[in-house]
Amino acid sequence: MNIHEHQAKKILKKYGATVPDGVFSFDVKDLIEKAKILKTDKYVLKAQIHAGGRGKAGGVKIVENIQNLEAEAQKLLGKTLITHQTGPSGREVKRLYVEVSSEINKEFYLSCLVDRASSKIAFISSDQGGMDIEEVANKTPEKIITTKVDLNDEIADDDCKKIIKVFNLDDQASKQAVSLIKSIYKMFIDTDANLVEINPLILTKDNNIVCLDAKMNFDDNALFKHPDILELRDLNEEKDNEIEASKHDLAYIKLDGSIGCMVNGAGLAMATMDIIKLYGEEPANFLDVGGGASKEKVSAAFKIILSDKNVKGILINIFGGIMRCDVLAQGVVEAAKEIKIEVPLVVRLAGTNFEEGKKILDNSGIKIISASDLSDAAKKIVEAIK
Repeated sequence: MNIHEHQAKKILKKYGATVPDGVFSFDVKDLIEKAKILKTDKYVLKAQIHAGGRGKAGGVKIVENIQNLEAEAQKLLGKTLITHQTGPSGREVKRLYVEVSSEINKEFYLSCLVDRASSKIAFISSDQGGMDIEEVANKTPEKIITTKVDLNDEIADDDCKKIIKVFNLDDQASKQAVSLIKSIYKMFIDTDANLVEINPLILTKDNNIVCLDAKMNFDDNALFKHPDILELRDLNEEKDNEIEASKHDLAYIKLDGSIGCMVNGAGLAMATMDIIKLYGEEPANFLDVGGGASKEKVSAAFKIILSDKNVKGILINIFGGIMRCDVLAQGVVEAAKEIKIEVPLVVRLAGTNFEEGKKILDNSGIKIISASDLSDAAKKIVEAIK
């Protein structure tokens, strides 16, 4: 689950990090009234959407006075921002954030994330702040340092020093940076975060370390432990079908392709998407129904796939382990009775009760193309939609 910049900064501040003073609102008049308490010569107006690249898209403005702030806020609220992360449809700006301006001396990049390959927490740091980190990685990878640390109650001072070494700070600023790393580490563990990204982290002209921007996302599976964080969820930033999927505990991500996928298991889902691309088409979604899906859950997944108007065909790929193939088949049949299927449907079943599942599908009256294995399934669905 992602949250907005102003929410992330509030959490960082709670854990002791330094962030610029700021206010947010859904309404321009309310925003202006709140902004009057800020002590600053210049105001920084920021659109709040769940996407990077806001500045290049016109979503960040520096203004000289409260009158100009109101004028720019009127223009920005309700505007659709299109960035490299929003896709061509963009995101409508429904909330605004204003903070005091900062006198920047240097800009850095800092992030903290779970490194699943090593089962450690990875800190990524660079002296190339304010830029897309992907661009830095491509052009000057030597300017990026990755420091992996074990999961403990707190992070060691030596690890903190490794992380900030690339910043080349004096003693005063180094102490602040070490304190910030410790704060982020504690917050990361306490909240079950997946990612904390500060870009840029700045050194101000009066030699202070300040988090000028902040991005956070959290492990959906741990949100039941953090109702305060769950309250920060903004459904306006999520697609309708993804919201519906979350209600049924389905792992669903909409993509831009034409072949809908229903698979059990994240690894098998990724392999299914890959082989669709191998045969010349694009997947319309990632959808993992999980290992123990009920008939109701499978039926909901089927309906979500069919709600995507770009879907020209559906590939169901199930390997029955905990998930029984007959349960999957019954769910498909029940969904098909409610929704008129007008696209080709290819089903590959293997594993637990696959023969019973095949019988249910064969006797359903639904037009289904059976496949013997994954390669056969991908080949048949690509041929069918053509």
